Amino acid sequence: MYTLRRPTRMVLQANSAADLMKPNPVSIRADATVREAVAMLTDRGYGIAPVIDEAGRPVGVLSRTDILVHDREQVRHAGLEDITEWESPPRKLRAGFEVEIVDPTLVRDIMTPVVFTVLLDTPAADVIEQMLALKVHHLFVVDEACSLVGIVSALDVIKHLHREEH
Repeated sequence: MYTLRRPTRMVLQANSAADLMKPNPVSIRADATVREAVAMLTDRGYGIAPVIDEAGRPVGVLSRTDILVHDREQVRHAGLEDITEWESPPRKLRAGFEVEIVDPTLVRDIMTPVVFTVLLDTPAADVIEQMLALKVHHLFVVDEACSLVGIVSALDVIKHLHREEH
């Protein structure tokens, strides 16, 4: 026999974006190479990273999807004609081996150049409303100088939900 439970009411225990955010987020420079970005995302197990300019201001977002789309369109391998132009070409490539041309593409060339931000003192309810309205999973938190200081993810919001005591 099943007993009906009263619905549990969840309460958000955060007042502002500062309460919700993960501070000091790992970011990548806009002038980094795609190869550097792949290494950073892979090593840290991240799906996205904020892209910042020289002043630390967010200028875009780089996602695994951005990299996959770029990779699908750009990867090429050196053909025999490319190898013979090298200063010291390899003597002979064994069957099944290829030489990869290193991709010089920069993060700024493939990132999504849209940034959604909130200030540190933005009320937590407004942060959630913005995430829902924009249909995004992350918002960047900036200070008064527009420098990146944190990230709020949907998971961060959920972590701040607690059951209301009756």
